[in-house]
Amino acid sequence: MSKNKFIAYENVFDESTLRGLFNLSGQGYFDNIEGPISIGKESNVFAVIYGKEKRVVKIYRTSANFKKMYEYMKPDPRFSGVKGTKLSIIYTWAKKEYRNLLRAREKDVNVPMPYAIHKNILVMEYFDAPLLIHKAPKNPKVFYERLISELQKLFLAGLVHADISEYNILNDKEKPVLIDFSHALDLKYPYVQRLLQRDVHNLMVYFNKLGLKLDEEKEFMRIWTVKN
Repeated sequence: MSKNKFIAYENVFDESTLRGLFNLSGQGYFDNIEGPISIGKESNVFAVIYGKEKRVVKIYRTSANFKKMYEYMKPDPRFSGVKGTKLSIIYTWAKKEYRNLLRAREKDVNVPMPYAIHKNILVMEYFDAPLLIHKAPKNPKVFYERLISELQKLFLAGLVHADISEYNILNDKEKPVLIDFSHALDLKYPYVQRLLQRDVHNLMVYFNKLGLKLDEEKEFMRIWTVKN
């Protein structure tokens, strides 16, 4: 991977991140960078080339609000002992998304496959699909039922997404793909019910605008009471 490929994004990558990218490339997780998918305050997402395929590299910005990350992680029993420097918190936040994705995949939730994690860099599967906010489903009812099924499987995996909306669901040929799992929480998290209710509310607002007449409490219970 040529360092020149990163010149256009030099304000995005610090030296530590550059070393991490070359490390992951050297280990064979991708060959070269193609270009940005999204640039944000918390993370930057790039498409990379892996052989004849594409993958995604998500880079958590080392300038992100680590205090907010820490406050979010602190009540989660899996990460309640996390302490230390700003960088260690950001690295743990990236690792949290990696672990959440693996856990979701174990229950066959339609999420990107995570391939590798290195400090603040996550390599994962690429989907050539638009966000739901950019491409509404042709049949909202069918799409919604598929989405509920994914959220039920996620719940059975012991997780709640905690940040779901039309901005982090891909419309992959009329099938939902859930993304952005750094906020996802274990069911033992103290406010998990409230956060699931918020997720459901976000979906109700979106899908009812498309003509569905969904009852928020009923749809919440479909997930909250699901059993193996």
